[in-house]
Amino acid sequence: MNPEMATSRNVLGNKLVPCSTQPRTGYFRDGCCNTNDDDFGVHTVCAEVTADFLAFSKQSGNDLSTPRPEYGFPGLKPGDRWCLCASRWVEAMEAGCAPRVVLESTHERTLAFVALPALQAFAIPG
Repeated sequence: MNPEMATSRNVLGNKLVPCSTQPRTGYFRDGCCNTNDDDFGVHTVCAEVTADFLAFSKQSGNDLSTPRPEYGFPGLKPGDRWCLCASRWVEAMEAGCAPRVVLESTHERTLAFVALPALQAFAIPG
């Protein structure tokens, strides 16, 4: 594991905890919303996806519900937890269909895109 990832912090300033291993999420597919400078999408928001969000994402050009076995991607269904792009989560919030987030599993880099109080309004327990 990258030493930087071992010290990753969440939006609450604590150690980043895993988001999901079923399905396995994260830019590095390590189950956490870890990131680095190569992650141009900034996949840092641990969200519990909903049907509304999945439809919004598909309409916006990122189909997260269709399985893509060639990439090891099972496709998401409502209730799955996934590390979303911070900017896409903000777009969904502005469109009124943001999924709820797990603050303990949402990387602190997300705060460059959205303020903590906005995330807290959508918070669910880890």
